[in-house]
Amino acid sequence: MKICQITSLHKQDDSRIFWKQCVSLAKAGHDVTLLVMDGESGVMHGVNVLGIKGGFNQRVQRIRKAPGILLHSALQVNADVYHLHDPELLTIARKLKRKSGRAVVFDSHEDVPKQIMDKHWIPKLFRPIISFLVKKYEKFVTSRIDGVISVTPIICDRFRTYNPHVEMVANYPDLNEFKRVDAEATKKQNQICYIGGLFPTRGIRELVLALEHCDAKLVVAGKFSSDDFEQQISSLPKWNEVDYLGHVDRDQITKLLSESNVGIVTLHPTRSYMEAFPIKLFEYMSAGIPVVASDFPLWRTLVIDNGCGIVVDPMDVEAIAAGIQKLLDHPKDAVGMGKLGKQAVEEKYSWESQAENLINFYKRIVG
Repeated sequence: MKICQITSLHKQDDSRIFWKQCVSLAKAGHDVTLLVMDGESGVMHGVNVLGIKGGFNQRVQRIRKAPGILLHSALQVNADVYHLHDPELLTIARKLKRKSGRAVVFDSHEDVPKQIMDKHWIPKLFRPIISFLVKKYEKFVTSRIDGVISVTPIICDRFRTYNPHVEMVANYPDLNEFKRVDAEATKKQNQICYIGGLFPTRGIRELVLALEHCDAKLVVAGKFSSDDFEQQISSLPKWNEVDYLGHVDRDQITKLLSESNVGIVTLHPTRSYMEAFPIKLFEYMSAGIPVVASDFPLWRTLVIDNGCGIVVDPMDVEAIAAGIQKLLDHPKDAVGMGKLGKQAVEEKYSWESQAENLINFYKRIVG
C-alpha cells in the first residue's frame, strides 16, 4: 500500500507517528510518506519525509493555515490511505477524501473534548461550550470518512457510535527501543526520574514538593508549558537540587532510564488523564524500572495487577514521597517490580502487536 501520514502539530521525530507507525509500515514493505510542517525533507529509515515550510509562530495561525497547505501537498502523493494525526486536520478530511477518491482515517491520540476541559490556555468559562462543539464536529466528520484509530478502549467505544470502522492502536513502547537498558545495572544512588511535558496538571509541582519528605535525587526531562510556570516551579525550595535536562532525544531518555531507580508518573485526576494509557508508564515498565503512579482505577489495573510499582494519591505530597521512599528503601523488591513490568510489556503491551493491528486495519478499509 501507499500510505501518507499527515501532521500539522507534531514534530518530525514524533515517537508515535514517525518511529512507531511510519517506520513499522516501511519495514513491513509499504510505501510511506510523512507530511510534516517545518521538517526536513529526505528518506529516513525507509520513510519519505516531506517537510513543508510554514513558519507559524502562533497556535491560531497554524490551525487556520496549515491544514490547507498540507491538503495541497497530500493530493500530490496520490496515496491509497491518508492518515490524519491532529484534530485541526479534520477540517480537510472530507475534502481530501472527495478530491483523492482514496481512504481517509483519523488518529485520535487523546479524548480531545475531555482534554479541552483541562486546557490551561482556554478560559474556564469557554471550555464547556468549546468541548461540546468539538465533540459535535468530531462526530460530523468522522462519521463521513473511512475509519478512526485511537489509543484506549474508552475512546474507541465513543467513536464506534459514529463510525463502525474503529481500531485501537495503543501507544505502547517499541520493545527494541529499551533493549540497551539494563534493569540490574548499578544505578545512581536514589535517583528517580520524570520524563514528559511539564504542565500544572502533570504533577511536577507536587513531585518537587515531595522531595522535602524523602531522600531522593530527581532528574527531569521535558519542556515547561510556559515561562511563568517554569518560574513558579524553579522558585520551590528543592528545585535547586533537581537535575533539569529540558527536552532530550530518545538516546538520552534511554540513558536516563538506565541510571534511574524509579520512574514517576503522578498526573492529576483530570478527565482526560484518568482514562488514558500513559506512554511514560509503559516506557518505565519496558525499561525494567518500578513506577510510582497516580491511583486511578484504570492505572491501578496496569500497575497493581502487573506488580510493577506503587499507586498514590497524586495530590498528596507526603503520599508521593512515601511511595518513592518505599521503593528506594527496598531495592530488591523494586528490582523485582521492574522485572514484572518489563515482562508485562513484552507479553501484553508492546508496539509490535499494535503495528500488526494498524496494518490489518488499513487492509480492511482499502480492500
